[in-house]
Amino acid sequence: MPFISKDWRSPGEAWVKTEEGWEKKKVLENRKTIKQNTAEEPSTYANSETAIQPHCHITIKSTKEIAGFNELNEAVKKLDFMSAVRDVRRFNYICALLGLLIGQQMTALSGCAQKVLLAMLEEVATQAIASQHNPRNFRQLLNNLRALSAAERSACWGGLLGSQMLWSEHTAKIERILKMAANMQICELHPDSRPQLLQLPEECLREIILRLSDHRDLTASAQACEQMASIVGEQRVWRELTKFHFSPQQIDLVLPKNCGKVDWKEIYHSLKKSFGISEDRQYAEMLSLCRYCRCLFWRSLGHPCIADQCPEFRARLQEAGGITPPSPVPPSAFLKFFSL
Repeated sequence: MPFISKDWRSPGEAWVKTEEGWEKKKVLENRKTIKQNTAEEPSTYANSETAIQPHCHITIKSTKEIAGFNELNEAVKKLDFMSAVRDVRRFNYICALLGLLIGQQMTALSGCAQKVLLAMLEEVATQAIASQHNPRNFRQLLNNLRALSAAERSACWGGLLGSQMLWSEHTAKIERILKMAANMQICELHPDSRPQLLQLPEECLREIILRLSDHRDLTASAQACEQMASIVGEQRVWRELTKFHFSPQQIDLVLPKNCGKVDWKEIYHSLKKSFGISEDRQYAEMLSLCRYCRCLFWRSLGHPCIADQCPEFRARLQEAGGITPPSPVPPSAFLKFFSL
């Protein structure tokens, strides 16, 4: 016979009705706590020793002893993705995640997940326009958003999956985001603003360029002016980029033997074609998975780990060979935790 719980929406869960719809009480309280602490300490996310630690416990594998599933919208809220959008270290990660979801696949998500993702996309639009940073990632998301807008005209058994009211709200939000994008303009600095980039010493410009991890940014920098093109053309720049993305063993496979002159730009593109770029190297900050707590968290913020809270458990780990570091979770791996 079917199991009837105290609340028909979820066994044992308490739900609260909000302006955005029904939401689990424990998730709502967690979000309120994060917002209050962030309001009290605006620089919290810049400090890795902060007490604010957004994290989310997940079910790795459903068994007879452990039954359950992971909800995408709940994980997004517990990990505080809305605030992560405003962090320059996590912005690209959030954009990559949205790029995988916004589009045709989004029409198959739950209504709660759809609302959360569109709210995140609107926050990305607001942040990109206000800071005028990362316009390329934002424009890529717009292409997916236009595909989603076109999907609204497709039919499934005579209509869209979801209520008409829900999709009317989605349509209004999509139109608002597209209007924001249409009005987006990259403003140049005032001529009297000091210092400007090209006024920096060449050594400073070189150090800035050496910290770019995407070859497309190098190409765009070279197109800016002759001075930048000269620095980008240096072998050292492409050598450091190659060593950052590829292992010494991979480099040895394509490095010419008995040759005094090496074209590191050509070697980089050859390795990129053969091995691709690892997702672990594309983001300044990624989610991590604790092997002991089965918990997702931001690496720089940490999480309340059982290995730190229980001395006996930590001692047993040391006897077994030491504490295993958390595993990085790129956007594609993050989505595998959910039934999408």
